[in-house]
Amino acid sequence: MAEPVPPTRSRIPGSGLAKGLAVTLRTMTKKTVTEQYPDVQPDLPPRSRGVIGLFEENCTVCMLCARECPDWCIYIDSHKETIPAAAPGGRERSRNVLDRFAIDFSLCMYCGICIEVCPFDALFWSPEFEYAETDIRDLTHERDKLREWMWTVPAPPALDPGAEEPKELAAARKTADKLAAQRQAEAAEPAGTAGTAEPAVRPGSPAEPHADEQARAAEGPTLPMGESRQQTDQPGQEGRE
Repeated sequence: MAEPVPPTRSRIPGSGLAKGLAVTLRTMTKKTVTEQYPDVQPDLPPRSRGVIGLFEENCTVCMLCARECPDWCIYIDSHKETIPAAAPGGRERSRNVLDRFAIDFSLCMYCGICIEVCPFDALFWSPEFEYAETDIRDLTHERDKLREWMWTVPAPPALDPGAEEPKELAAARKTADKLAAQRQAEAAEPAGTAGTAEPAVRPGSPAEPHADEQARAAEGPTLPMGESRQQTDQPGQEGRE
C-alpha cells in the first residue's frame, strides 16, 4: 500500500522575488568599502597561503614532501657525500646533499600537505602573493628563490601562558645553565686555591713548628738523631740478646 503524500505548503506567488529584493535593499543601504589595490596593500591574515618558502639548512632530502604532493610539483635532486670518521678507528658516515629543490607553482594547488608532512620544519607558508609571471616557466621557483621567501615568513604565534615549554628550548636552556655553572666553578677554583695556601716564612726567621709537633714535644724528651723510640722504651734489650 502506497504511503500518503504529505500535502505541499502553498507558496505565495512572487515570494522569491520579494526575498531577493530585500537582500538587494539591505546591501544598498550599507556603506561600500573599496580596497585601493595595488596602491594600498591588503591586510592579510598572518597564516595566509601565499607562497612556500624553503629553509635549506633543515632539509635532509628525505623526499617525503615530494612523495606526498598530490600534484607532483616538487622536484628534488641530491647526491651522497662521505664524511670521514671523527675519531681514529671510527666508521665513515654518508649524508645526502641537496642539489636542487624546486616547486612549480603553476601546478601547485596550495593544499599545504608538503608543509604538514615535513618532519624537520624546512617548508613554511609566506603571505606574499605578488609573484605573477608572463611566462609560465618562470613560475617554477628554484631553491634560491624559495630561500628568499623565508624573509617574508611571519613569526610563529606566541605560546599560551599556561602551555608547557617546548622540549627544544628546555634542553637548550639546561645545557646553557650547565655550561654557565661549569665556568663559574672553573673561575672560582684558582681563588679558592690561593686562599688556602700556607703563608710563606720570612727569610731569617725560625719556622713555627706545627701544633702536633708542639704537643709531642711537651709529652716527653726529644729523641737523639738516629735513635728509635723502640730502643729507648725497652732498655737492656741488647744485653738479653
